[in-house]
Amino acid sequence: MPAARELLLNAALAALEELPWSGVRMVDVASVAGLSRQTLYNEFGSKDGLARALVRREADRYLHGVERVLAQPTEPADRLVSVARWTVGEARDRPLLRALITGCWGERMPQPRPARRGAVLAGVPAQRRADAGLPAPHELVAAVRDRSLAALGAGRQDVRPELAQRCELVVRLALSYVVAPVGDGVGRPVRTALAGIDQLVRGALGVPSAR
Repeated sequence: MPAARELLLNAALAALEELPWSGVRMVDVASVAGLSRQTLYNEFGSKDGLARALVRREADRYLHGVERVLAQPTEPADRLVSVARWTVGEARDRPLLRALITGCWGERMPQPRPARRGAVLAGVPAQRRADAGLPAPHELVAAVRDRSLAALGAGRQDVRPELAQRCELVVRLALSYVVAPVGDGVGRPVRTALAGIDQLVRGALGVPSAR
């Protein structure tokens, strides 16, 4: 059975499917989760704290998903194309993630306000992490770029800048398709942007070309 914190976060996310964040009540979130309102406040401190926790979970899930995709035993270009496609698909299906990675929150979304300076730290470690600050879109782009570069395992310093630029371009192309989807999807333009990257990675690792 999920822990109380997960039950409450799931209940809050489900409420967002029916109501704007301004209409989501803490007492209703606790009731749907089958927990007391005091438990809810113990976990999150306030409605703003709940919002920060929701967004923190979306960010973590997204980055963990990126890592799973990058762990596939396929060619570098194939893995990066999969990251782009997965990003577009997840953002399409998860409105809160879409708001987080684009910075376009809208009135329905719980755009979280930063924790007040000097506020008493939450007793729950996961909440202290959420209250410490949430990633901006450019920080998520950098996080995916760095994870992609690490997953490719390229060690030569002379090629790392180009590989880093290619990895970042993949994420930015994916975000453009999140904002303005068109045509057959993001796969083809990403492959165009990645032309030659498999050979580049092999060279960086000292692996002979397959040709």
